[in-house]
Amino acid sequence: MVKIAITGACGHMGRVIAGIIGERSDCTVCAGIDKAGEKYGDFPLVNSVFDISEKPDVIIDFSHPSALPDLLNYCKMNAVPLVIGTTGYSDEEKAQITAASSSIPVFFTFNMSLGINLLAELAKKAAQVLGDQFDVEIVEKHHNRKKDAPSGTAIMLAEAINEELGNSKHYIYDRHAVRRPRDKNEIGMSSIRGGTIVGEHDIIFAGHDEVITLSHSAQSREVFAVGAVNAAVFLSGKPAGLYAMGDLINS
Repeated sequence: MVKIAITGACGHMGRVIAGIIGERSDCTVCAGIDKAGEKYGDFPLVNSVFDISEKPDVIIDFSHPSALPDLLNYCKMNAVPLVIGTTGYSDEEKAQITAASSSIPVFFTFNMSLGINLLAELAKKAAQVLGDQFDVEIVEKHHNRKKDAPSGTAIMLAEAINEELGNSKHYIYDRHAVRRPRDKNEIGMSSIRGGTIVGEHDIIFAGHDEVITLSHSAQSREVFAVGAVNAAVFLSGKPAGLYAMGDLINS
């Protein structure tokens, strides 16, 4: 039985993750960490990761980038694996995550959905075949409470394509201030925020007289929660290192 602590336990994703874990027989919630919100469920709720009374086997984080320093310090001090589902990290914070993986197991991906990770593989294949003959644009849509833009998933998809193209592309996030024809070495990313959209991503390969679009639409947050819990069970007992969805899929 894998004991899991959830940071951001009172948020939307935290509650869904707790519900998913409650339906499984191979793991349990041993603690929730959240500075806001009221206790629910049969597990203790604390304000700080350092207030956990029982050492977890794994921590799942769906909170805020500001929680990263405490999380990494706690996990390194106590040799606790960490599954990171939070987005909006700076390059410096990403470097801290990578550095921490030298001493603890860290599962880090911009999207916990199996479908999104398959989409990334399909996009890489498309980029391999199409090369520089097609312009690439990514359009992402999320609910009106999402703070970061573009989404971490959109960046993940762009980086997957760019890597396939020899990292020859640069990213354009806002064409409003760009008064010139499109550069062939661009990958454009556009963000839409509204309503209760869980998450939609379209990758557009626009060529001469033809357009290829690869799309993924998440219908509920459960797809991310299931992926995060699977990642936590997978990570328990693993050696130090940086893990991603590909490692889980291949296992």
